[in-house]
Amino acid sequence: MEENKKTIDVTALGELLVDFTMNGQSEQGNPLFEACPGGAPCNVLAFLQKMEKKTAFIGKVGNDQFGKMLKETIEEAGIHASNLIFDNQVNTTLAFVHTFKNGDRDFSFYRNPGADMMLTAAEVNEETIKQSRIFHFGTLSMTAEGVREATKKAVKTAKENGCLISFDPNLRPPLWESLELARTQMEYGFANCDILKISDNEIQFVSGKEDYDEGIQYLIDKYNIPLILLTMGADGSRAYYKGQKVEQAGFEVDTIETTGAGDTFCGSALNYILEHDLQNLSETELAEMLKISNAAAALVTTKKGALKSMPEKEEINYLIHLEENRRKKK
Repeated sequence: MEENKKTIDVTALGELLVDFTMNGQSEQGNPLFEACPGGAPCNVLAFLQKMEKKTAFIGKVGNDQFGKMLKETIEEAGIHASNLIFDNQVNTTLAFVHTFKNGDRDFSFYRNPGADMMLTAAEVNEETIKQSRIFHFGTLSMTAEGVREATKKAVKTAKENGCLISFDPNLRPPLWESLELARTQMEYGFANCDILKISDNEIQFVSGKEDYDEGIQYLIDKYNIPLILLTMGADGSRAYYKGQKVEQAGFEVDTIETTGAGDTFCGSALNYILEHDLQNLSETELAEMLKISNAAAALVTTKKGALKSMPEKEEINYLIHLEENRRKKK
């Protein structure tokens, strides 16, 4: 199928869940949590929708109040939701996010199992994937056998139909039986992707190397991934492409919590790739892609939750403009 005949820009498969984020205390002194729609693959799509791209989601939620809320949320965001399936037996996955003073987080998952793990290979709509320019996935849809098979079927369909494959491991150690299994599934993603978005702690985990560049080089040598994007939190990001390394600093903002920052970065990078040619990115383009993606990721940390907190194009441009003026004055 020719690229320009495809009707969907990005299809993602994986978890759609509710992130309960801390939001102060009640009069009785009890912690209050806000129910924020989330799940990394859908966060990526929510950002792309803000950039006026066409997206579709494949996944499963419980046939409960949270599942219904999530379906409404992604439909409101403009994400094509006909491949979101309701499970009558298993509840929607919940994640309670405990935020520390520096904005970092700790997760408590209610997912043993959760509905997102119940997606089967038979439920994966191959037609949606065939119609996509990019297929995006992570490892949370590979923590259990049935959904792992569904993910691999989707990746195989994407490969056979000329989709670019984007992978963000999004490692959450508490959700794995063992870290060895997590590593094996991450390696499956590395071996099959064209675009890898990986965080600083994930590259150290998977390569066993303290130095990021050495860790990335290990991946390049072993898997020959065309474009690797490394995120380093507030320190910004790096792109590794055809022997080049490009780095961009992060943006200083008043961070409330960091949920969804990596997903927003990833969505922004995919948006840039949709508008450019992955085979022929210049150093200037790589730097521009990182700068825009860093700004988008910074902005999402200034609000609660992720899926409903995606920045507008104007906000991103304004933050970049402010930063450039600040640097000129130095």
